[in-house]
Amino acid sequence: MGAGSAVTPAGGAEAGWSSWPAPAKLNLCLRIVGRRPDGYHRLQTVFRLLDWGDTIRLRRRADGVVARHGASAPHVEAEDDLVVRAAKILKNAANIAMGVDIAVEKRIPVGGGFGGGSSDAATVLQALDCLWGLEFGLERLAALGLQLGADVPVFVRGRNAWAEEVGERLTPLDLPPAWYVLADPGVHVATAELFQAPELTRNAPPATISDFVSGASLGNAFEPVLRSREPAVEAAFAALARVGSPRLTGTGSGCFVEFPDRESAEAALARLPAGLKAWMARGAAQSPLLDALRAWQERQAGGTTQIPY
Repeated sequence: MGAGSAVTPAGGAEAGWSSWPAPAKLNLCLRIVGRRPDGYHRLQTVFRLLDWGDTIRLRRRADGVVARHGASAPHVEAEDDLVVRAAKILKNAANIAMGVDIAVEKRIPVGGGFGGGSSDAATVLQALDCLWGLEFGLERLAALGLQLGADVPVFVRGRNAWAEEVGERLTPLDLPPAWYVLADPGVHVATAELFQAPELTRNAPPATISDFVSGASLGNAFEPVLRSREPAVEAAFAALARVGSPRLTGTGSGCFVEFPDRESAEAALARLPAGLKAWMARGAAQSPLLDALRAWQERQAGGTTQIPY
């Protein structure tokens, strides 16, 4: 999935559907530097958005119903789905009678740490803000997103970022162009379980943006935990180590290797064993959702960009 404007899915424009990108992310590092008074862990991480991910299809309804069509994440009931919850939170905050039909085309593996559920929710918030004519603005949408999960605000804002606290305190970062070979070992471990692991490092020295930019190896606190507990994760790391320096993303089992260009990533992907679920994606300078939102607004305004993103 590349960057671009919102397009209509099968059924055509007359069916009233619009289609919006929900990009995946990588955590280029993830440290735990302490615990807050409320019990949550204090984190430091770098979010890298990708030019690849899920697609969210939306159709406005006048009857107030929020309905999911088809499946989304496996074994997730509609009322528990983040896309449905996002629509309902926005609807309640706006106190409007509008509803929406939602369909999700999933590509991002569940439990891999690639941010699929959070990105899907952020796309629903952003796109419905346009489709329902709310004009809530970035800050208010990000605050609503935080109610759904700590990673949602970074997808709402649509920028690569250095993040702190639970992940909601964001400082935009300009990251160099890069391509990634991603791998999904297919392991899904509950985040709460990982945070309770006795071997997890919870008191790493705080790092700085300058540390990251200078190339310091900041690591992922969950990598040694998952590699020691899950043979499939260790096997994926061993396979990726043949072509580069693998890293874990987020608190999931997904892992990746960074390359400076597409050709290097393609060559590396071709060298991986056939049994490993692996693919390529390009790092994005900004979320492709921002491009889709801007293009939609330009069409609505007859060629004048109105989104302050």
